[in-house]
Amino acid sequence: MIRHCNAARKILWLRHGPKNARNFLTHLLMDGPEDTETLLALLCSLLPDNVVPTQQYLLEALLQTEGDVEMAAEIILKQRPNGKRKRNVSLDSWLTHPGSSNDKNFSLPDSPALQSQLGSESPNKKPRSAGGTSTAKKASSTGSKPVKPVKNLLDVLRQPPTSSVAASAPRLPPLTLSNPSLVAQHTPCTLHLGVLPSELASRLFYTMLHEAKDWSRNKWWLFDRLVESPHRTTMYTRHPVEGGNETTWRGITRAWYNGRQTDTPKKFPSIMEDACNIIEKTVNAEMRKRKRFPLEWGGEPDDPDGQGFTWRANFAAANCYEGAKEAVGFHSDRLTSLGPYPTIASLSLGTRRVFRLREVIALDEVGKRAAQTFDVPLPHNSLCIMHASAQERFKHSIPPRSTIDRFRPPYPPPPDLPELTFDPGNCRINITFRFFRPDFHPDTIPRCKCGEMTTLRPDMKGRQRESGGDGEGSSSESSGERVTGYWWTCTAGDQNEGKGCGFWKVMDVKAEGRGPFVSDLSS
Repeated sequence: MIRHCNAARKILWLRHGPKNARNFLTHLLMDGPEDTETLLALLCSLLPDNVVPTQQYLLEALLQTEGDVEMAAEIILKQRPNGKRKRNVSLDSWLTHPGSSNDKNFSLPDSPALQSQLGSESPNKKPRSAGGTSTAKKASSTGSKPVKPVKNLLDVLRQPPTSSVAASAPRLPPLTLSNPSLVAQHTPCTLHLGVLPSELASRLFYTMLHEAKDWSRNKWWLFDRLVESPHRTTMYTRHPVEGGNETTWRGITRAWYNGRQTDTPKKFPSIMEDACNIIEKTVNAEMRKRKRFPLEWGGEPDDPDGQGFTWRANFAAANCYEGAKEAVGFHSDRLTSLGPYPTIASLSLGTRRVFRLREVIALDEVGKRAAQTFDVPLPHNSLCIMHASAQERFKHSIPPRSTIDRFRPPYPPPPDLPELTFDPGNCRINITFRFFRPDFHPDTIPRCKCGEMTTLRPDMKGRQRESGGDGEGSSSESSGERVTGYWWTCTAGDQNEGKGCGFWKVMDVKAEGRGPFVSDLSS
């Protein structure tokens, strides 16, 4: 933990310099919830060097304050073991006069609330398994080093009951968007109901449900804790692909699996190919209606049919959510292989689940308005297209539910399929069709000091109301003339026990030879 706290301070200063560190931290802190890794690093950076709480206590403080880093730091600093109250340390005072004290290092004790959040072992409680059932897991050992048990990510990050959460700034309740017109009005998405012929949708659902038995749960390190995604996932590729080969797709797959080494992904099953042909027509018809962004892909995709398509799906990520509790937390998709302003077509099959979108407030709007959250119910055979700017402006999730309506398939399982392992009435299959951009080939991705591919992320909070992208990792957004920047960052710690090198640099599309872009077509 000492290493993480000191590294957090060092990275913030090295990346942004003494003049910009305050602004960078301020706009992160003022905008509410952020990625858990970022919140933990920021919380560490606000604590003096001699204050070294446990990783668990940091998570509990963040949960109690709903992600308010400054409030969490104040709580930790006030709860000293000898009862003395530490003077409050604000962001400004930390940046101006780094904290110092003669007290010795200490670890704050775990609390019952923390044990319930982290699933830690106690005489009366057993840790939760990835499937949501209570099972006792004992750490095995290889040599002298014990193997830490894998934790369900939602067990680690799940918030405490509302009654125990400290008061914070008022937030707007989720707004349910119950029809396609409301979805298009409030979000950069479009919803298409009954997108596939009914029999094709049912057969695809049964086919993917049968294949899901071989899918795995994504695993990665969250600092010193190995966590596991609470749903199954896999990848498929479509052939032929321009510049695509086994090495290429292994690189793309590693980026999808948080850097984990995996086998070469399977090809599209024939029935998925049939569905993809229909979905491509729907996506391209919608794209023709929309104003495009300067940093969108401007090249000519493989178009053997001469239909004038600007978007072709060449790989897909498939997910299986079994029951009401399997879910995925708030995130924006990594853009390492997709590039800026991607279009992603998300097909839902099986039981109805809620797709939740939460906007990220840009720095210049903080304090002027609250972030809005939208709930979009996704029934069987519906297509939600996340258009360009969705990944730059919103985070999305599939939240766990207390109950779900059982799905009653309109057709029985095909007789040529083996017996299903999963209950069809209790599962949702999600297939997200994506376009791998040739100018973001794995060979062109910057490597960090760890020797691994870096991850491309948008500067979601730093978007400014300026016009005229300069082509150096920025783009003028068509909605409100907003500029989005992008950066490459080290994520090697996802598969290296939480240990990364802190590499970070702004993407410069000209220097890196990216493109062509939409902006190049008009010049």
